[in-house]
Amino acid sequence: MISIKITNLTKRFGETTALDHVDLQVEAGEIFFLLGPSGCGKTTLLRTIAGFYMPEEGQVFFGDEDVTSLPPHKRNTGMMFQSYALWPHMTVGKNVAFGLEERKIGKDEIRQRVEEALASVKMEQYADRKIHQLSGGQQQRVALARALVIRPRCLLLDEPLSNLDAKLRLEMRGEIRRICKESGLTAIYVTHDQKEALSIGDRLALMESGRIRQVGTPLEVYRKPNSKLVADFIGETNILPATVNNAVNGKATATTKIGTFFGTLSNPGWTPKNGEEALVSIRPECWKLFTDSFYLNCVKGRIFNSVYLGELSQHHFITNDITINIYEINPHYSQSEMDIYAVVDPADVIILPK
Repeated sequence: MISIKITNLTKRFGETTALDHVDLQVEAGEIFFLLGPSGCGKTTLLRTIAGFYMPEEGQVFFGDEDVTSLPPHKRNTGMMFQSYALWPHMTVGKNVAFGLEERKIGKDEIRQRVEEALASVKMEQYADRKIHQLSGGQQQRVALARALVIRPRCLLLDEPLSNLDAKLRLEMRGEIRRICKESGLTAIYVTHDQKEALSIGDRLALMESGRIRQVGTPLEVYRKPNSKLVADFIGETNILPATVNNAVNGKATATTKIGTFFGTLSNPGWTPKNGEEALVSIRPECWKLFTDSFYLNCVKGRIFNSVYLGELSQHHFITNDITINIYEINPHYSQSEMDIYAVVDPADVIILPK
């Protein structure tokens, strides 16, 4: 179990800067996610940590060891790719054993470690099967066993679930977290799927244009995004232009076209001036609907379109000729000409710099 530290990491491809002076600390035993839109630099960062790319600037540390100049095979990382990269002509057991054979490990130890690795992913009974005889989920487990069998210092995963159907992805999320925690592995996981990051990760970093825009636990990043980019990418939200007043102790009043809200500043170090332009982010599920008005953070309107999904309804709510999205949990309301009131807690009103 090791920590991973990245300092001032810069990687260029021709005139394109893929990583722009990235600093990051991943704690020992942590499952850490790199998340962001296509082309943001997350896979480049993972491959630089693995040693497949050499940076123009900066350093990569595994614990106290500077591994920046080491080739991939000397870093002893376990890698899982989107394509699995399994040998189709080999059995499951041979695929898992391949890395150990390349390292000239003794046959008895190879047999023992392959058995342990396959057992950890619940595939021990498939050791003699060929890869083409396995389902996609089973192949994914074999790829994970192959990464684990070398007893890596850390596990690096590049969108490993993207080729699976929705049901298998859901199943394997829990399995990957279980295996990493039981094995005591530090893991860095690249994905564009926010649900994977929120459900598996201990912490995550959202990247954009080769830079890290926010780092935090899934709860921190979801509940307190520090920018419009993060608020838009993680989950869904309503973004409203606003002007800010009375900013004190991380709280402020924000006036929008649908009403005035008392809310929380996205960055405790940011104290906007009175009248400063800003943005307000309110997630759809944070609104509550009532037939009576409230004195704080309350807007009057009506539902003009609604999709009923059983446990929740997705409403288009129109107020002051502006439409916002409201997700009503355990729904009681539907499309109607009746005026109702939408209310939101100040903790769920996030005021962002423009």
